[in-house]
Amino acid sequence: MTFANVIALASGLAMFLYGMTIMGSGLEALAGGKLESILQKLTSSVPRGVILGTAITAIIQSSSATTVIVVGLVNSGIMTLSQASGVIMGANIGTTATGQIIRLAELANAGVVFKMLNPETLAPIALTIGACLFVFIKMGKRKHFGQILLGFGILFTGLFTMENAVVPLRESQAFVHMFTSFRNPVLGVLAGMIVTSIIQSSSASLGILQALSTTSMVTWSSAIPIVLGTNIGTTITALLASIGTSPSAKRVAYTHVYFNVIGTVIWLAGIYTVKAVVGLPFFNDIVGMGDIANFHTVFNIITTLLFIPFAKQLINLSSWSVPKKKEGHPELSPLILDTRLYTTPSLAIAQAKSSVLKMGELALLNTENAIPCLFSLDEKEVGIAEQREDMMDKLDVMTQNYLVGITRLLLNDEEGKEVATMLSFVIEYERMGDYAINVVERVGEVRDKNVRFSDRARGELYVLRNIVRDILRLTNEVLAKNDMALAERVEPLEENVDEICEELRGRHITRLKNGDCSIEAGIIYLEILTNYERISDHCSNVAAHLIENRRKYPDRHTYLRHLHEGGESSYNTLYESYKNEYKLPETD
Repeated sequence: MTFANVIALASGLAMFLYGMTIMGSGLEALAGGKLESILQKLTSSVPRGVILGTAITAIIQSSSATTVIVVGLVNSGIMTLSQASGVIMGANIGTTATGQIIRLAELANAGVVFKMLNPETLAPIALTIGACLFVFIKMGKRKHFGQILLGFGILFTGLFTMENAVVPLRESQAFVHMFTSFRNPVLGVLAGMIVTSIIQSSSASLGILQALSTTSMVTWSSAIPIVLGTNIGTTITALLASIGTSPSAKRVAYTHVYFNVIGTVIWLAGIYTVKAVVGLPFFNDIVGMGDIANFHTVFNIITTLLFIPFAKQLINLSSWSVPKKKEGHPELSPLILDTRLYTTPSLAIAQAKSSVLKMGELALLNTENAIPCLFSLDEKEVGIAEQREDMMDKLDVMTQNYLVGITRLLLNDEEGKEVATMLSFVIEYERMGDYAINVVERVGEVRDKNVRFSDRARGELYVLRNIVRDILRLTNEVLAKNDMALAERVEPLEENVDEICEELRGRHITRLKNGDCSIEAGIIYLEILTNYERISDHCSNVAAHLIENRRKYPDRHTYLRHLHEGGESSYNTLYESYKNEYKLPETD
């Protein structure tokens, strides 16, 4: 094998990898990110996760990419480890699709119909059509379809280049000796593992092996260990991706490692035990592209079926390997916005949304605890509330920067609009947090000035706290579920908050006139009303913005005016229902 053959082999591999990458990107873009966006909505069912992982990986043509996405989702808290385990198993099945596509090159000796499907015939056509669509079409599905065809053509051009480069190996004694040594299963596994670790693609490693099989010198005895080794080598990508991530994300990578290593050990033990006891007559037979693809597929399907009942034990093993750090307050655990998900904008947006919801959770806790804290003067609770506010400030900056980073990606119109919406919601929730902490910070003033609130004032503030807590909880649910029916319940609730605050201001003025309330207590009381009322205003903004986007109102002010002018009969019904639910204590 000459130096020119080595260069040809390297260039063929480069084209193969590039073609696989852009074909996967085109398929992903054509799907609009919809398949991937389901990842964070998985149930606890491992079989469903396996099916989804298989589908996603078959589409994006890379188990490494799927595992990196899953690591990012778990790292950001969108997905749990138990959900991820099924997707990881499915990714191993999905990655076998590439080998089955490559084995189409064997159709050259088939019938006339199959010859038309032979990549040697299709690849040049795909390259030509794909290049025209990709270069001359600006945007849209046809451009993505052109990218898929272009990737398909480049992938097989690279494969054919590799096949031609290895033709001289048929006469090479060194090559024969190398593959003879690979009949030692340990060496074969190591070879497959090392090559895959270097190029970080089991599909590419299998493609090289399939190209080498055209020399008619690769046997089952040498191919089986190499195929098994590629499955271990592909785990290096997830391990690298997990560096610097949360313990849960690291566990995903370890789950991938344990799944492939244990599966490989079981298969090696089984195959070589059967060979030693009863023998395997085909073991020294020559393998073809299809044989390698089929063995890879069968190995991953059977291994996955074997592991599904033991998914919990696999998770426990990875959890034992990466102990979780003790946390004082779960809501204060850091949330990481993972730029790995920039490769899939829909998932990056979903991750940003989870950060906004985290802000909503923190704002809700401070809103709910502010009044009790004001009356108990509990310094420990004040400290926790301040920590929540610090966390919200960090999430505010981090989420806005992350969303700005998403705007630099290639987004469709819907994704661009969603990013703009999330940016506005970050501001809304940050202000809610500010108003909640304003109430908490009055604790020091109440203590220092020895301010006392009457039982009647306390009862009134608790009613206000309850309704604002409920409107914020409802708003968080609306955002999490994107539920328009729930969103319609926010505005009538907010209108009740406004009326309660107006009533409480009137009562407060009466108490001041009668000398039933001190000036110091009165000032703090009015500040509490203002802060809680503003929290409900921002809740209204969030819900109205979502309805505006869905129902195509020009702006949220038009929607709100439509409601207050009697445009929706359900509004009045809900308003009266809430008015009866949140009643203030009777006055003397």
